[in-house]
Amino acid sequence: MTDDTWGQVREELIKRVGKNNYKTWIEPLRLSGLKNGVALFEVPTSFFGDWVSRNFVDQIRGQLSLAGSPVDRVEFTVATAQKPMAEPARVAAKPLVAREAPRRSMASHSVPMRPRITGEGDISGAQLEPRFTFESFVVGKPNELAYAAARRVAEGGPVAYNPLFLYGGVGLGKTHLMHAIAHELQQSRPDLHVLYLSAEQFMYRFVQALRDKQIMDFKELFRSVDVLMVDDVQFIAGKDSTQEEFFHTFNALVDQNKQIVISADRAPGEIKDLEERIRSRLQCGLVVDLHPTDYELRLGILQAKVDHYRNQYRGLVMASGVLEFLAHRITTNVRVLEGALMRLFAFASLVGREINLDLVQECLSDILRASDKRVTIEEIQRKVAEHYNVRLADMIGPKRLRTIARPRQVAMYLAKQMTQRSLPEIGRRFGGRDHTTIMHGIRKIEELMVADNQLADDVQLLKRLLQN
Repeated sequence: MTDDTWGQVREELIKRVGKNNYKTWIEPLRLSGLKNGVALFEVPTSFFGDWVSRNFVDQIRGQLSLAGSPVDRVEFTVATAQKPMAEPARVAAKPLVAREAPRRSMASHSVPMRPRITGEGDISGAQLEPRFTFESFVVGKPNELAYAAARRVAEGGPVAYNPLFLYGGVGLGKTHLMHAIAHELQQSRPDLHVLYLSAEQFMYRFVQALRDKQIMDFKELFRSVDVLMVDDVQFIAGKDSTQEEFFHTFNALVDQNKQIVISADRAPGEIKDLEERIRSRLQCGLVVDLHPTDYELRLGILQAKVDHYRNQYRGLVMASGVLEFLAHRITTNVRVLEGALMRLFAFASLVGREINLDLVQECLSDILRASDKRVTIEEIQRKVAEHYNVRLADMIGPKRLRTIARPRQVAMYLAKQMTQRSLPEIGRRFGGRDHTTIMHGIRKIEELMVADNQLADDVQLLKRLLQN
């Protein structure tokens, strides 16, 4: 293979893996030989070669085959200063990375790979879901602060707050905003190295580096990024060694004034088994809650999706009132809402019918039944008692200690908000208390939530837990 041919292959790889991944992982590769179906590449470090092997070797093989140089296997060796680049030093004991696979047809490599989202396997840097952009994110009161903060970080200017910590329940838009930040940075600041991965993947890579005695390579990799984005950070809680390394990585990047963006399903102070020093660090930036969607936001999301599906399913008719019905009935999370709408369009297209309320009842009966789930007072009491670490018997008993009375009032407030029970009936479930006592407890929580952000966060978290 000539240098010109390898140059053409690299041009194609830019399109396949994106400029950011290309600059970080493909450009440093040196093709040292290609014979007998084996392509030999030199890499700066063994960890670098391992990463490329796990994430990009199939694309490299495919493009080499398309260029007329069929490859069965790709091997990597670490370049050394003592030997010329044309004579790479081999790694002792076993090849650094060598992956064998049946030769694929040329057609199989002509289709671009679907970008992996965090949580779906190997890390590939900032490989992102194309749909998750700021333009496709529907903004409403529950998420407007998170959206504005994400926009500010995506501008790529001086770091205003570090980290940006986004938290909220399932399907409220955390991952969407993180992908949108990375998309925007790639467009406006292609010079930046943006790394996006889940906390679970961070842990996996750390454990692997320990096992392979490549911890210095691991440190060098994660501390050389310009923007580090970690999803679902609650998964490192209780993992002592991983938390230790995450803490040092966090500090190193902050000291270099590098941007960090973190997401979790709850606020830093609510993540159990998270080290206090990490919790403190995570709280030193901007902590933003993505609140559960309200009716107006759900309707806006549906309207935006309908415009997209109408281009895909041309000719379908939607009766008035369908979107309003869905926004009112499906309140769990945005993913369920969007999935319901997609199912409606697909079903209507297959059977050739108008999308009306009858079709909704027929097609979405399982989703609607799940949405009809009624939260009971007993469930509320158990969840609140667990959250505040008090005994359920004390929750409904006569004790008036503040450590018990406040959780009891929170449970009263949630019982009024989330059930159809009357005040007298709620009072009976709380040890036979008078309805005026219940009313006082509810008003007390309403007043405190205005000034006490921690209490407001507790109530929102409990609502999410009870709704899921």
